[in-house]
Amino acid sequence: MSARLSTAIRIGEAAKAIFRKTQSFPGPEFGKHADLRESEHVGVEPMLLALSMELALKAWFVFDYDDPKVVKSHNLIKLFDSLKPESQEKLDAEFRRSVAPYHPNGFFIDHSIRHILYQHQDAFTDWRYLHEANKSMMFDQGAFEATLEMVLCEFEKRYRIERVTPIWPS
Repeated sequence: MSARLSTAIRIGEAAKAIFRKTQSFPGPEFGKHADLRESEHVGVEPMLLALSMELALKAWFVFDYDDPKVVKSHNLIKLFDSLKPESQEKLDAEFRRSVAPYHPNGFFIDHSIRHILYQHQDAFTDWRYLHEANKSMMFDQGAFEATLEMVLCEFEKRYRIERVTPIWPS
């Protein structure tokens, strides 16, 4: 297996592990009858979901360019824009097929993955620095999770195909 594929898979697995961890967090009913001390987890889930998406996009980048030196940014739209156009198109087409119908956005008639990533482009730093009140604290968790899961699944499909494709000409 090439170093590119190994690096991309490791990054993708880290993204998936973070995503799985967020799935084990208490649901919204957790704090209904709780005191304020139990709300200390607020902000952790969006931050970790954004980090997971960041890693998923970086895994795509490594796979696209055979280069482990990814863009050093937490900005999700910059990371998406750094992917090859074919990868962007593939992810957008799958988003429109599998995510957009279940997570419509009233602001956009032609809802795309770019809208989700743009809306949450700085979520990692915004939610990491929750104490800085000048940030936008909007986070559409359902749509973001569905988009993240789709990106991870499409990446996994991609590297599984790469693994079984012979490297010698037939």
